[in-house]
Amino acid sequence: MTDQEVNTKMKTEEYFVNMGPQHPAAHGVLRLLLTIDGEIIKNVEPDLGYIHRSIEKMCERDSYQQIVHLTDRMDYLSSHINNEAVCLTVEKGLEIEVSDRVKVIRTIIGELTRLASHQLWWGVMGMDLGALTTYFYAFRDRELINDIFEETCGARLTMNYFVPGGLMYDIHPNFVQRTKEFITHFRTKLPEYDRLLTGNVIFEKRMKGVGLLTKEDAISFGATGPVARGSGFASDIRKKDPYSAFDRVDFKEALFTEGDSYARYKVRIMEMWESMSIIEQLIDNIPEGNIKEPTKAVIKLPKGEFYQRVETARGELGVYINSTGTKNPYRVKFRSPGFSNLSVLNHISKGVKIADLVATMASFDFVIPDIDR
Repeated sequence: MTDQEVNTKMKTEEYFVNMGPQHPAAHGVLRLLLTIDGEIIKNVEPDLGYIHRSIEKMCERDSYQQIVHLTDRMDYLSSHINNEAVCLTVEKGLEIEVSDRVKVIRTIIGELTRLASHQLWWGVMGMDLGALTTYFYAFRDRELINDIFEETCGARLTMNYFVPGGLMYDIHPNFVQRTKEFITHFRTKLPEYDRLLTGNVIFEKRMKGVGLLTKEDAISFGATGPVARGSGFASDIRKKDPYSAFDRVDFKEALFTEGDSYARYKVRIMEMWESMSIIEQLIDNIPEGNIKEPTKAVIKLPKGEFYQRVETARGELGVYINSTGTKNPYRVKFRSPGFSNLSVLNHISKGVKIADLVATMASFDFVIPDIDR
């Protein structure tokens, strides 16, 4: 049999497979239309819209105080940080400088939010690849942060505590002590994550060299957060354009150059260590001061355009407000990290197997409402 006859007999036909919108690896209602040849991916086409709620359009009819409470429905694992982004934009428009007390409290709560988000990601990532135990370890630790948040603002998921001009109310009397107890606890538990998963030979085989993203491509696609920093692109807004109290703390930007799924994993593990360090630098030094600067009951931003960006658990969130001077914005636009990061998926998934796509998606840590607003 000639080589041509062998190739003819082995010829396969491309076909299409739906991954989602209800799929455990999609982390929400995301549909991926896969073009595959056998088990090899030829194309990945995301299909959005299954959880679209027109949040940006709703912002045009709501007051600036109400807009804050829509953003924790986007990336619901970065609720407090999303709220802070809107508050900072409104405060920029009103030319309000909040007290140092508010800045420090916002920073501490933001880093607790980042820790809680990364804990959930770690637990679910292990489960995506078949390691069920990680889920229980992660949620054991995450519950301690949720308890602090519940005592602080009364909620455990879609949380609201920041308002334009400051905070809804002062921190709970137990806040400092419970936060310090959590940090003491988690410093002994985070090494367990490494022993259980990071150095696991099966996990390393599934992650290393999978989902390769170069630094140049990360920049071209507008990737941010751990996705970009896993490719060596220094993009941390807390370093690049400090806000709140990030200009008064010392921390390292988590950077790895390998560009694979394992590098993105290591970025988030390192970020958890750094978040604890940031909190420790601030928790015993919360200054006195007002918890809210006076604002009118009906906030009207002056006519103009205002923009603010923050570093959520998934990357850069930008808030653009176009004001005509009324109590409602003319236009609000959110630059969400998940949407830009999702655009990379097809580029780095061609030629890999479906199982590798699951690992890559887990390393991206998608929260679909952040993408599908």
